[in-house]
Amino acid sequence: MKILVTGAAGFIGYHLSNSLLNQGHEVVGVDNINDYYDVNLKYARLKELGITREKATKFYNKAQSDSFDNFKFERLNLEDKDALFTLFKEESFDVVCNLAAQAGVRYSIENPDVYVQSNIVGFMNILEASRFFEIKHLVYASSSSVYGSNQKIPFEEEDRVDSPVSLYAATKKSNELMAHTYSHLYKIPTTGLRFFTVYGPWGRPDMAPILFADAITNNKCIKVFNNGNMERDFTYIDDIVEGVNRVLTSTPRTTELYKLYNIGNNNSVKLMDFIAALEDNFETVADKEMYPMQAGDVQRTWADVTRLISDYGYKPQTDISDGVREFVVWYKEYTQKS
Repeated sequence: MKILVTGAAGFIGYHLSNSLLNQGHEVVGVDNINDYYDVNLKYARLKELGITREKATKFYNKAQSDSFDNFKFERLNLEDKDALFTLFKEESFDVVCNLAAQAGVRYSIENPDVYVQSNIVGFMNILEASRFFEIKHLVYASSSSVYGSNQKIPFEEEDRVDSPVSLYAATKKSNELMAHTYSHLYKIPTTGLRFFTVYGPWGRPDMAPILFADAITNNKCIKVFNNGNMERDFTYIDDIVEGVNRVLTSTPRTTELYKLYNIGNNNSVKLMDFIAALEDNFETVADKEMYPMQAGDVQRTWADVTRLISDYGYKPQTDISDGVREFVVWYKEYTQKS
């Protein structure tokens, strides 16, 4: 199968590409390698996929991997419709997994314009390309943030999601509506995956695990929001990739063209318990500084993944103790090399 993975230099995109390549699929990865967070981490991920920094830096330069015969990478912006259409025409993809987006809840409050360009305009171009080049299946990243201030626990796909509390969440809800329209009008099979809090090796440095790990190793205070009264459905990256793989490469048990799924660990973990697991693995007690709830944040998330289990046999298996241990092992190795 020939698969386009957008956001291939990102956290989930890197792991998914690596998994697909090792299964023997032909993968083309794209990413604009923006500087929302340290680009060195993005280049390091690509290096693991056999794409040198020199090859990855140039825009519109389709580079062959030095490690995988079945992987190519091109740096481009999804907002560049002409470049995207050229890529689709040249490669004749079977399926597309769109993981590229401007991420970050809090950052969307400070920089709204970039979210509209990347998450709305960019996704529109993906939909148009999928339509014109007759893609068999478009899988795209949504987010648990669409549930907003929903008080019902656990979150189910049928819950109302029309009250987002951040622009990031609003763009992700917009993606779901746009995909629904294209599935309805043009009979394009689309599947949206509402990711819950993903963590693990090669994770994003703007998210809690690396922020906490950095603070612990540098003897700084951990910033704990809402005075620690937070819970998240922390989901280990291997479980996420296993689920995305199933959706991309297997036949679902439903014939619906438009589908939405939660993808998480089917559990809610207290933030303070997650911090305790980090402390155990670093063998130290972190200094903690308590802060109030931040704008755009929610107190608790918990994914009901019954639908994904039923339709695709999804099986999240990694508990916090195992996942945090693997994350800390990677973190220590990576920071020593950096």
